[in-house]
Amino acid sequence: MKATYKKHILAFKRPSGTSRGILLEKETWFLILKENDKIGIGECGILRTLSVDDRPDYEQKLQWVCENIHLGKDQLWDALVEFPSIQFGVEMAFLSLVSKTPFDLFPSEFTFGQKKMEINGLVWMGEEAFMKAQIEEKLAQGFRCIKLKIGAIDFQKELGLLAFIRNHFDEKMVEIRVDANGAFGLNEALNKLNQLSGYKLHSIEQPISKNHTDSMAELCKMSPLPIALDEELIGVFGIERKTNLLQKIQPQYIILKPSLIGGFQGTLEWIEVAEKLNIQWWITSALESNIGLNAITQFTYTLQNPLPQGLGTGGLYTNNFDCPLEVKEGKISYNNKKSWCVHII
Repeated sequence: MKATYKKHILAFKRPSGTSRGILLEKETWFLILKENDKIGIGECGILRTLSVDDRPDYEQKLQWVCENIHLGKDQLWDALVEFPSIQFGVEMAFLSLVSKTPFDLFPSEFTFGQKKMEINGLVWMGEEAFMKAQIEEKLAQGFRCIKLKIGAIDFQKELGLLAFIRNHFDEKMVEIRVDANGAFGLNEALNKLNQLSGYKLHSIEQPISKNHTDSMAELCKMSPLPIALDEELIGVFGIERKTNLLQKIQPQYIILKPSLIGGFQGTLEWIEVAEKLNIQWWITSALESNIGLNAITQFTYTLQNPLPQGLGTGGLYTNNFDCPLEVKEGKISYNNKKSWCVHII
C-alpha cells in the first residue's frame, strides 16, 4: 500500500461571516491510498483558529501518516489523538479503499437513492439586508429548519430578523436554531437568552466561549432556551474527560463535527456518553469539500437520528467536486445516477 497527500484550497462563492471573522477560503488535505488497483481517499480539513490541530506541524504529521500507513487504521487513529481531522481522514481513506467505489462508504437506503434526510438551512452572518435575503431564500427553497449565525451585528437587528420569520411562520411551520459561536459575554448571556426565548427557538449553540464550564453549566440550568454545545467539545479526548464535561455542564444538546472531534470513532464516543446522560445530539459538517461531506452524510444516515442535521454546506464553494449529493426542499439525498468528478486522485 502507498499513501500520499495533496492540499486543496476551497474558495467560497461569497464571503461567509462568523463571529470569528469572514471566511474567504478553506484549507483541506486529501489522504490518498493505493493498493493494487484500489484507491481510497480521505479528507483532512481544519478550520483556522478553531480546530485543535491547527498547528505548524500539521503537514509533517500528514507525511508521518503516509510513511507509516502500514500500521493500519486502528493503530494510526490511536497515535493521532491530537490531530482529530487526520483521524477522520485516516478512517475515511481506509473505508474508501475497501468499498465498492471510493465514495460508497456506508451502503444504505440513502446511498441507494431510496431515502432522504432533513437538514437545516444555514444563514450566514452579515448586514441585516443580506441575512434577511438569505432567510427568504431558504424558506422559498422549502427548508423547515433554519439555522442563523448571530453575534456579529447589532443584537436588536438580529432579534428583528427572528421576528421577521415568526411574523410569517410559527414554530410548528419553521424550526429556528441560532448559533452564537461563543459571541456573548458572560455577564450579558442570560439576558440575551431571555430575549431570544420569546421567538420560540429550538436551541442556541455555544452562547459563550468554550472553557468557561462553570458559567456554561449555570446557563444550562437557568436558560429558558435549550443550549447546544459545539466548540466546547473540541480538544476533549477520551471517554472519561467527555463524560466529566457533559456531567458537569448538562446541556440539552451537543453538536458533533467529525473533522473536529476525531472522525467517526470520536463521534460515536460522544454519542455514547450523551445518550447515557439523556442529552440529545445532531451531526454537522465543518465546511468540508463534497468528498468529506459525502462520508459524513452517509455515516449520519446509518445512525437514524430524527432531528434535522447540519449537512447542507456542499454548495458553498466555486471549486468543489461534482457529486451525487443533492439538496431539495430542505432535504439531502443521494442521486446514484450522477457520477463523481474528482480530479485530485
